[in-house]
Formats: sequence, structure tokens, C-alpha cells
Amino acid sequence: MKKILFLIPIFIFGFSSYAQFRTEKDLLGEKQIPDKAYYGVQTARALENFQISGVETNFYPDYVRAYAMVKLAAARANFEVGRMKKDRLDAIEKACKAVMDGKYHDQFLTDLYQGGAGTSANMNANEVLSNIGLELTGHKKGEYKYLEPHDDLNMGQSTNDVYPTAIHVAILLHNDKVVKEAKALAAAFHKKGDEYSKVLKMGRTEGQDAVPMTVGQEFHGFGHQLEAAIDAMVNSEAYLYEENMGATAIGTGITAAPGYAEKCAVQLAKITGKPMKLNPDLIAATSSMQGFVLYSSALKNFAVTLSKISSDLIFLASGPRTGIFEINLPALQPGSSIMPGKVNPVMPELMNQICYKIVGNDATVTIASRDGLLQLNAYEPVVAVAIFESQALLFKTMPLFRTNCIDGITVNEAILQRYMERSVGTVTALNPILGYEKTTELAKEALETNKGILELIREKKLLTEEQIKDFMDPIKMTSPQ
Repeated sequence: MKKILFLIPIFIFGFSSYAQFRTEKDLLGEKQIPDKAYYGVQTARALENFQISGVETNFYPDYVRAYAMVKLAAARANFEVGRMKKDRLDAIEKACKAVMDGKYHDQFLTDLYQGGAGTSANMNANEVLSNIGLELTGHKKGEYKYLEPHDDLNMGQSTNDVYPTAIHVAILLHNDKVVKEAKALAAAFHKKGDEYSKVLKMGRTEGQDAVPMTVGQEFHGFGHQLEAAIDAMVNSEAYLYEENMGATAIGTGITAAPGYAEKCAVQLAKITGKPMKLNPDLIAATSSMQGFVLYSSALKNFAVTLSKISSDLIFLASGPRTGIFEINLPALQPGSSIMPGKVNPVMPELMNQICYKIVGNDATVTIASRDGLLQLNAYEPVVAVAIFESQALLFKTMPLFRTNCIDGITVNEAILQRYMERSVGTVTALNPILGYEKTTELAKEALETNKGILELIREKKLLTEEQIKDFMDPIKMTSPQ
């Protein structure tokens, strides 16, 4: 009987045990690296040590591109100051451009949660770009004498300037997309405002009848609130434009060549298309997290604004028989497993949950930014996680909220009219004519007798019909007269 040999692959880092390996070493010793892998020994150790969230660097493609942009800017700056050889710059250029084009992203594997203030993420980028550059210039992966992860890809750099700068760039790239969707959402509210610009309703303060307004004014108000919050997000970018490349370990610039930092900032601005600039105090920039705190706060402000609007929509749509039921939200799915006919406001509820998460993420950014010690904040990884997640949640949810909810809102005009006729809020318009004391008496009597304001005015002959038509016209009450 012939013996049958079964090859059972054991998967390590995505590669089977019968794959080819190369040997790499670091200060802790040698390690076998799958030959197909573009990462190296330090990435391999991070993959062993930080299997935490399952969310890898490549979950955010713009974050991967940000590393390539930063490394390309650094290489060009080092060449300009005469430190990097042309053949090495050419190899790095090819590698960085390939990654910026979306290639090799599957090799950026470090978990977003990691110790070491981002060292693993920086070395993952150094090793992958080095091996891509080697391969694209006719060498084998691991032949680091031709392009070395530390000496070439990390020339004049430290994790402490590369890592925060890459996060800055990634946030800026993400923010472009978030702002675009936020503007589309604000525009949807304005469009709804135009659609119902002449439909009257009663405004409310503290849940109580206030004074007349139009549905259009209400929805334009929602749109303008969002636009103000968008402005804050855009304005907060200014604090992310300042970067600390050239600071190296703590901001003193040790190992960086004179002039490198300034040239790196110029190159980074060209590559990213953003007005990146060197922070005037690199020691302050390396230890401070102000840019992250301010941008996260702007995200939180937008989330709070959007959550308030979402809650307003839930209230306006409450009913259909025992709520106020002024508007209809699109019916997307049955609302109960036990109550027939129930339809819930699922999209505003979803939007609220996303907003709550963003508020929580901002608290994480605040605490992590506060607790970094002395010349470096070791908690930058969780800051990046929190901000990236907030941006991604908004980017994904806002278009759903817009198309599945806002665009399909309709108004129950008969109900709005009935509320207008029954409300005592219209009496406010008579303050300049009858005085506050008299109008208060009218409002009180209307509530006690269940009579309308107009009915009482006519009974008491307080105004002529011409005056009633002039002063009590609800349309006139929606603007200064």
C-alpha cells in the first residue's frame, strides 16, 4: 500500500507554512518572514503582539496613502539637502506612487491599537515601501543593502514626527469626503425648505406653542445649522496643516539634516494638495495634540447639531394618532415584532446613534490628549482610531440619512392647519396693539374656555374685522411687521 502524504498548511500572517521564507533580524534576534510578504521583521513582531481590534491600517485606504505621501516628501527633502542618493530616491518614488495609486495596501497590516506610540505603524510603512522599491528596481525583497527601511525610508525621521503627520494628512483627506456629504445633507434640508416655503405651522419653544412660522423656515433652519457646523470642521483643518516633520525624536531635530524640515513641509504641501506647513516650535508640536483636539471637537459639534435635528424629526413625526404628526418620514421597514402597523423613525434613530458614538470618541480624544507625558504623547494610536471612526461613520451614514429620510419627508398640512386654528400662540402678535397684560388674559381665557383667540377677540370687540385681517394674518406673523 502506498503511503499518501498530506500537506496541511498552517497559516501564519496569511501565508502557509510550506511557503518560502526569508530571514530578517532586529535587536531582538532573527525571525522568519514569508517571502511573499512585503513587510519585515518589526511588522511581524507587531502582528504577534497587537492582535487587538482586527482593524488594520489598510481599513482606511487614505491613511495608507498618507504614509506614502509623508515618506515621499521626506525622501525628496533628503535628496534636496544632498543626503539621499538619486537611485534610492527613484526607488522610493516608485514605491510611494504605487501605494498612493492604491496598490499593496494589503501589506499595511498593523492593528490600529498598538503600544509604542505608533512605532509599529511607521515601521510597517518603512518595510513595505522598502521592499516594494527593491522589487520595482530589480532586486529581491529583503535585499536591504540596496534600500533599507531605517537608513533610507526613515532617513532624518522618527515615528514621533512621521506618525502624527501621517494622521494629520489622513484626517484631512477624510475630511474632504465628510464635508462633501455634509454639504449634500444641508442642501437636502434647504431643498425641503423651498418645497414647503408657504406652508404655515406653529413654532414651539420648550415643547409649548410659540408663534407661527413656515415649514420652510424650519427646514432652512436645519440646513443653516448644519452649514455653520460644517464651517467649523473646515476651519479646524488649519490646526492640522501644521506638521512636525524634522522634529525627529522629541523636536530637537537630531539625525535630520539642516534645511530638511522646511523642504519636507514644501514637498508635503505639493504632494497632498493641502497647505501643509512646518510648526514653528517642533518640541511643542511633538508633545501637543491640539490639532487633534480641535478637529475632534468640530466633529463633535457637527454630531451634536445633527443629533438635535434628528431628534426634532422624530418628535415632529410622532404619532400617527397620539403624537403631533406634523411630518411623515419614509416608511422603511415594519417597526415591531408584536404591534401590527407600527413604523418607526429608524433613520433618525440610526443617525442619533452615530452622533452619540462621535461624542464618545471626542471624549476619548480629550482624555488621551491630556494624559501624554512630557515630550511625546504615547496615546496617539487611540486618538487616530477615534477620529478615523467618527469620520467613517459620518461619511457612511449621512448619505443614507439624506436619501432614505430627508428627501422623502412629506408634510401633513391639514394637521398643521388645525394646530394653527387651535393655538393660543397667535395672540403674541397683539402685544404691540393690546399690551402684554391684555393678551395674557386672552390666552388664559382661551385655554380655560377652550375657545379660539379669534373667537374671543370678536366676542369682546377688541378689533375690527379689518384689524383682525391685518394683525392676525399668520403669514405676517412669520416675519417682522
